[in-house]
Order: sequence, then structure tokens, then C-alpha cells
Amino acid sequence: MGCCLVTLLLLFGPRLALVVWWLMDSARFTLAFQTWPQSISVALPVWVFPLLGVLILPWTTLAYLFVFPGGIVGLDWLWLGIGLLIDLGSHGAGYRNRNRFRRARG
Repeated sequence: MGCCLVTLLLLFGPRLALVVWWLMDSARFTLAFQTWPQSISVALPVWVFPLLGVLILPWTTLAYLFVFPGGIVGLDWLWLGIGLLIDLGSHGAGYRNRNRFRRARG
């Protein structure tokens, strides 16, 4: 039971935090993702990047929103790297355990 609760919190916790943060301070999201290079901003609408961040890389998106206001310098890259490692670890663990469920059902 405890393992399932931790898994649910790790899976939905950052996504829920991002949605609540967006509802409370949507200007920060707009400002953070509008400052990307013009070539990317012209090709895709601004709302695509936060949506992809929430769906695919929620911990990295949270870290980016935390470090964005002062610019990304120095140790801010460390926080982004930690967020990325957590996201990649969660995706990798899901891929590694994919056969476990097939064997249990069959």
C-alpha cells in the first residue's frame, strides 16, 4: 500500500503542482515560455511547451519555473539536471518493468 501511494505521489504530484501553480500565477508560465528563441516560438504556439512539460517532463518543468526569474546561471543548471534525471528515471523504470505485467496476467 505504501509503495503504491509513493508511486502515485511521484507520478501525479508534480503535474498537480504545475496545474495549481498555473492557475495561481499564469503570467509566470507565459513569461517563462515566451522568452524562447523566436524560431521555435513562431513555429508553435506558446501554450504547447508548458503542456508538453506537464505531460512528459514535469519535474524538469517545475525546476525550470523555479529558476527562471533570475535567469539560468550557475547552480540553476544543477536543479534542471536533477529534474531531468528524475523524469528520465521514471520513464526508464516504466520501460524496464513493462514485461513484469505481461507475465503476471498471462
